[in-house]
Amino acid sequence: MPLTFFHPRYWLTWLGIALLRLTVFLPWQVQMTLGKWLGILLYKALPSRRKISCINLEIAFPNLSKTEIHALNQEHFISLGQGLFEAGLGWWGSDQQVKNLAHVEGLELLENTLKDHRVIMLGAHFVSIEMGGRILAQHMPLHGVYRPHQNKLIDYLVDHQRNKQYGKVIPKNNIREMIKSIKNGFPAWYATDQNFRKKGSIIVPFFGVDAPTNPGTSRLAKMTGAKIVPCITVRLNQKDDDRKGYLVRFLAPLENFPSDDIYADTLRLNKIIEEQIHDFPNQYLWSHKRYKTYEEENSDFYKAYLNSKDSCCS
Repeated sequence: MPLTFFHPRYWLTWLGIALLRLTVFLPWQVQMTLGKWLGILLYKALPSRRKISCINLEIAFPNLSKTEIHALNQEHFISLGQGLFEAGLGWWGSDQQVKNLAHVEGLELLENTLKDHRVIMLGAHFVSIEMGGRILAQHMPLHGVYRPHQNKLIDYLVDHQRNKQYGKVIPKNNIREMIKSIKNGFPAWYATDQNFRKKGSIIVPFFGVDAPTNPGTSRLAKMTGAKIVPCITVRLNQKDDDRKGYLVRFLAPLENFPSDDIYADTLRLNKIIEEQIHDFPNQYLWSHKRYKTYEEENSDFYKAYLNSKDSCCS
């Protein structure tokens, strides 16, 4: 570990990491209760993120009332708070702790596909994502792409713990290493559902509104001959489900993918993700600026949205 990480500017980060590490020893339900109150605090303390999330929800669920949007938004922030504790559990929890909370559906779809094909797992940014990696790693090594954190200490620790617990993680700009993992037969987790404004970006609707999107899944599948197997991880706290813990759900591998139309491929993947979000609407990462535009350097989709619509998020 670089000695620079012991500089005073990182002391507060170290304190947060130590507290998160200690919460792993608490019962899971206590962790989720603490996460709930943290989420409520974040909802009140982060008005800009609260507004971004509200607008995204209003776009995705246009038939919901103002009251329903605000309630769903608060539920989302509660899920965010709980997701922080889940990250600690995924990194430092015991194998038995994780096993007791794991519920996997459709694993045979992944295993059967891996027998004859290379596989890319189509991921999505649900807040329990860290638990998904840890649960799947109990069945097979997981290779996945991630976005490096701006805080270098957090980035170092996240990279270290994910590599230790999940199998292997690859920074998003190292596509060559991702191709190598896929060709070597490892199931590779890859999510392209966040805002993407770099070279190669295309504009594709997400919940009916144009968004800068990464078409990399289609390109990777074409380069490697891999099958696409959709996969999500969510927290099981639904009223009609008495199980506790986390659901890792696999869907059937996509047929006739990729096609010769990269736009159609990317739109198809967005639709699959949208369907999964509708099942667990409060657990998707709505506080991310998914619709931030890139044609003008200083353009602000969210400010323009509020100015042009009678929005309940104003």
